[in-house]
Amino acid sequence: MALGARLELRQGQGLVITPQLQQAIKLLQLSNLELEAFVEGELERNPLLQRDERESEPDREEQPRSEADDYSTDQVSDHAAAADMDTSHDQASPGEHATGDAQEAQHAGGAVDWSKAGKGGGFEDTDDFEGRLTREKTLSEHLHDQLAVAGLTPAQNAIAAILIDGVDEGGYLRVDLIETAERLGCELAAVEGVLTTLQGFEPTGVFARDVRECLMLQLKERDRCDPAMTALLDNLELLARRDMSALRKVCGVDDEDMREMVAELRGLTPRPGAAFGGEPSQPVAPDVFVREGLGGLWHVELNTDTLPRLLIDQRYHARVAGGARTEQEKVFVSDCMASANWLVKSLDQRAKTILKVASEIVRQQDGFLAFGVEHLRPLNLKTVADAIGMHESTVSRVTSNKYIATPRGLFELKFFFTSSIASTSGGEAHSAESVRHKIKQLIDTERGERDVHSDDRIVEILKETGVDIARRTVAKYREAMRIPSSVERRRMLKEAV
Repeated sequence: MALGARLELRQGQGLVITPQLQQAIKLLQLSNLELEAFVEGELERNPLLQRDERESEPDREEQPRSEADDYSTDQVSDHAAAADMDTSHDQASPGEHATGDAQEAQHAGGAVDWSKAGKGGGFEDTDDFEGRLTREKTLSEHLHDQLAVAGLTPAQNAIAAILIDGVDEGGYLRVDLIETAERLGCELAAVEGVLTTLQGFEPTGVFARDVRECLMLQLKERDRCDPAMTALLDNLELLARRDMSALRKVCGVDDEDMREMVAELRGLTPRPGAAFGGEPSQPVAPDVFVREGLGGLWHVELNTDTLPRLLIDQRYHARVAGGARTEQEKVFVSDCMASANWLVKSLDQRAKTILKVASEIVRQQDGFLAFGVEHLRPLNLKTVADAIGMHESTVSRVTSNKYIATPRGLFELKFFFTSSIASTSGGEAHSAESVRHKIKQLIDTERGERDVHSDDRIVEILKETGVDIARRTVAKYREAMRIPSSVERRRMLKEAV
């Protein structure tokens, strides 16, 4: 058999995702705040982009609309930002084929390097400067202020600074003392000595390593840490189970003393650091509005306030393109134009995709909007994806960090995707969320010891209403809602009496 080299041509198919398509996929799952930050970065990088400062068109909500218009998945409503975007330019072709969500997202924008994002600001930033003056002091700042007047040595100050950095928002110390000593190259006793000093800082209970130590520090300050109270702190799991007979035996006290000790314990603060300010939370703005219209129809429209509106400066492009002399300058102008076209059209496509998905979710869950959580239907990504002709991964990305404002409140789009529980009669399945609601309603109606429902009894009641559910599923849902067991609920009702 002779061996030799030869040249062959073979044709094949392969999935190649260009950088633009990768950015497009990421753009779909950005929240409105992240999208705004990304657009700001693009406006700084691309001189051909500018914000569309034109006012939105008059509201057309009062015009009569048919049910097909309410649930349209082929066009964006007049309130959508896509109507204000300049999409008159030819899109830069990605030049590659893609499948799944990559193929659907090939018009859907880009992502930003978040590692390079940061807060600017000097004293000329008046708003930020005023915010620093008026905001609440954080727990870390409060502890550092006390450290400055504690009179520790420089070495002790260094140890204290490390321990302060290890305190969480609740006031608990989350660093290991042995690792800290090894990291700083000092004796463990030195770290423990500094910790003892820091545990005397305000608020009382700060720098505790667990709940028991936190409560112990507060009781010591009140001079109430006697042997009986110490025994109570050593058996907090019995208190959590409300096993008062076992607690009385362990602590060696009678019923009256035990009630006083428990009342005193409840007057303490298990999270001493929670009273201090932290980083300001970001408000959640809805991406989609749902309003009830005439005839029981639901109007679905985008929140244009959260959608960036961009234009391409054609005049500036014509001027710089005509003045470009070198090949490098021409390539730069061409790349900026292609990137601008891509971003404008991808934002348009993103808006349309969000509206498509939200409209289908509203169509599927109209019972919830009209009658409440008990009418929430089982729904999964595949059902929505098949209905609107998209890939499941695309629907998953679109529903991430997106919120919808309904007459029943503000919900994340993922809230409407719930698993199904079979019906005893073989009819339509029940939503897991609606079943959880029924379980909570049954437990909320308990008024006395004899009214307490065990998990087995809840299963029987639900089966009578047509819900086929296992006992372990009831227990799982109950624990997820932080509802104690029937034994603990019975003890709680007995104490309340």
